[in-house]
Amino acid sequence: MDVITCPKCSGNTIVKSGIIKDRQRYLCKSCTYYFTVNKVGKKIDDYYVTKALQLYLEGLSYREIERIIGVSHVSISNWVKEYKMKKPPHPNYHPSYKIFKHAELVEYLKSKDHLSGAGMIITELGDKFMLIKWERFKD
Repeated sequence: MDVITCPKCSGNTIVKSGIIKDRQRYLCKSCTYYFTVNKVGKKIDDYYVTKALQLYLEGLSYREIERIIGVSHVSISNWVKEYKMKKPPHPNYHPSYKIFKHAELVEYLKSKDHLSGAGMIITELGDKFMLIKWERFKD
């Protein structure tokens, strides 16, 4: 027999609470949450949540992050709200980003011209690498 747990709080103090649309309804005594079945939803790996929040703080928009890591911009917006992230103002700097495979990144970094500027960071994105570079706006 499967042990039923609450999908909201993972508690195991569950009681039967009627039938809805021919399905057994349950009540969690711990958090007073009603449910009919255990939710088996798609959970996004914490790695992608962390990467999305890092990219957000670097100044990328929700849609840009969506295109890069393949997670909905709505999910990214929800994470920003959930973790109460605030993007610092970047009035004098503009982040630009490029995505490279390993060999391309090595070739790119060989040139000293690419290394000078306001600053850069390289982060891993699955089997590729993202280079974020901050360049001053031209006045």
